[in-house]
Amino acid sequence: MAESEFDIIRYYFARHRASRDDVLVGIGDDAALLQAPAGRVLAVCLDTLVAGVHFPPETSAAAIGHKALAVNLSDLAAMGAEPAWAMLALTVPENDAAWLAAFSDAFFTLADQYAVQLVGGDTTRGPLAVTVQAHGFVPPEKALRRQGARPGERIYVTGTLGDAGLALRMNDPGDNWLRKRLDFPEPRIEAGLVLRDYASAAIDVSDGLLADLGHLLESGRLGASLWIDALPRSAAFLGAMQVLDPERRGQFHELPLGAGDDYELCFTVAEQHCGEMEKRLDGIPGGCRWIGVVEADQGIRCYRDDGAPYRPAVSGYQHFSSTP
Repeated sequence: MAESEFDIIRYYFARHRASRDDVLVGIGDDAALLQAPAGRVLAVCLDTLVAGVHFPPETSAAAIGHKALAVNLSDLAAMGAEPAWAMLALTVPENDAAWLAAFSDAFFTLADQYAVQLVGGDTTRGPLAVTVQAHGFVPPEKALRRQGARPGERIYVTGTLGDAGLALRMNDPGDNWLRKRLDFPEPRIEAGLVLRDYASAAIDVSDGLLADLGHLLESGRLGASLWIDALPRSAAFLGAMQVLDPERRGQFHELPLGAGDDYELCFTVAEQHCGEMEKRLDGIPGGCRWIGVVEADQGIRCYRDDGAPYRPAVSGYQHFSSTP
């Protein structure tokens, strides 16, 4: 049983000896010493997950460990960066050996999948919160950014939308596919690396499609037409919606537009590159779907397949609001 902060670090985090040649000094010193490769710039991101805000209090330790790293890897994917290192600041209310073991096992399972080495961090006692800082490499001329979209370019998303939002609102603690999409999101690293050759702009969808697409467009004072019937929905999402009563089905049908927690990529591509890009993403986890077009007029305009305008009631997750 780990008795102190240093015991926790040694038993649950320093024990994992995955090693990268670019880590000169990792866990165990006052700071890490890291060597970025020549010809690459360093992409750095940081996210905090707080119990009761970013995940329900009953969420498993394994899900929290996975998601804390996954949301950061999703940010790296949106930049077209190859993951390398991570740092972890963990605040827990008590020294729970089973919880810490499950958390760290899930964290390192995902880290190993993408050759990420934990190189430092901090542990403290208090209300449950997890902060991860992730680092990755990208050629400076290939880095994807939110700005760069141009009128006439197509808008795409990877994967499917609304799964996590539906799982959260159904409050289903079961081990089903929708719940796994909420608790164990898969960062689209492979897609991000492909998109370095094609995308003019990219962002990860964490706060909902409308909110995050809006961020992508606002730097260029651009707008878009979005075809809501083209939004990719999983078979599990569609099946779950069919068994809901009509009132709840009506409440939930806009989840792909604004629920958040999707951790898919939204990106823009010039039309002449779309065919080749689609072929390269075919077979990569998540794939992609064309959902709209960038336009010069500001604002996002939604349409049904028949061309009828559609006015969404949702806008996306707001971090300092009690309601999304």
